[in-house]
Amino acid sequence: MSLEDKSFQCFDCSATYVFTAAEQEQFQSKGHTNAPKRCPACRQSRKQRQLDGGFSNNNSGLRSRPQMFPATCAHCGKTTEVPFEPRQGRPVYCRECYSSVRPGR
Repeated sequence: MSLEDKSFQCFDCSATYVFTAAEQEQFQSKGHTNAPKRCPACRQSRKQRQLDGGFSNNNSGLRSRPQMFPATCAHCGKTTEVPFEPRQGRPVYCRECYSSVRPGR
């Protein structure tokens, strides 16, 4: 099957961009089956936001990073961080220990 250049409209900025035959070959070699929804500039911007933590307070559906609190695992004693403020008398577990002690498992 021969590939041809195709024009698409960017999902983010609505600009028209060309998805070249060479780019299509590259996408197929990576196992991608769909054409990109974003122009190269918006794809790069999105990748950079994800590398920066992917957290922002904008209208793109991304949430702000939750405040993290230091804690000591009640099972193994390892220092960890949790997204809630630990309370006195309530055990807090690290990720590894929680999966083994959580109810229903």
